[in-house]
Amino acid sequence: MNETFGAGLPSIAPDADRMIPDEASERLTEEFGSVVDAATVERILASSFAHFDAIGLDHERRAGVAERFARERLTALAHAEGRVIRTGPTVLFVCTLNAGRSQMALGFFKRLAGDRASAWSCGSAPGVAVNPLVVAVMTERGVDIADEFPKPWADELMRAADVVIDMGCGDSNPIIAGHRFEQWPLPDPAGEGIEEIRGIRDAIEVRVRRLVANLGLAA
Repeated sequence: MNETFGAGLPSIAPDADRMIPDEASERLTEEFGSVVDAATVERILASSFAHFDAIGLDHERRAGVAERFARERLTALAHAEGRVIRTGPTVLFVCTLNAGRSQMALGFFKRLAGDRASAWSCGSAPGVAVNPLVVAVMTERGVDIADEFPKPWADELMRAADVVIDMGCGDSNPIIAGHRFEQWPLPDPAGEGIEEIRGIRDAIEVRVRRLVANLGLAA
């Protein structure tokens, strides 16, 4: 596996456990205790908190998104190691900031594939928040991504993916042996106006619809 996959997650600080609300640890341990051990839950939760602490999120927001990210990683780990029954393929959309293209692709994929597949997104150098114009143009299409947030690459997500989609960032080569890999050469919406972002959105929707059909997931 390419070593850059883990670059988005910082080392866990010695006092990382003090950042984690007891309630978050208890919820995830109860939810995943039948498929992973408590030490794994704590490790993944601590490194998730460490990432959002490192990028400077305020405490209230950090607590919520770190728990959500840890939940995604634990779900992916259970998928990757065959500890749960999987329904359909798993798709991972990757880019640099995880604030625009990959978030739009994930939103469309979830809408079109429903519960027939699993999907996540992540970035090699994730930003602090999803581009608000991206959120706005997706709302125009009836897809709500307002609660999404940029996430770093994580080994669990990469391992769980059957299909990895590089959104055209070109800063890495996320090929995993035995997994399907596609590159979608799409312009970056960062710094663009809303009309340009609408065009990017529409191009992404076309590609996602084609992917959903090719995977046999169309309703």
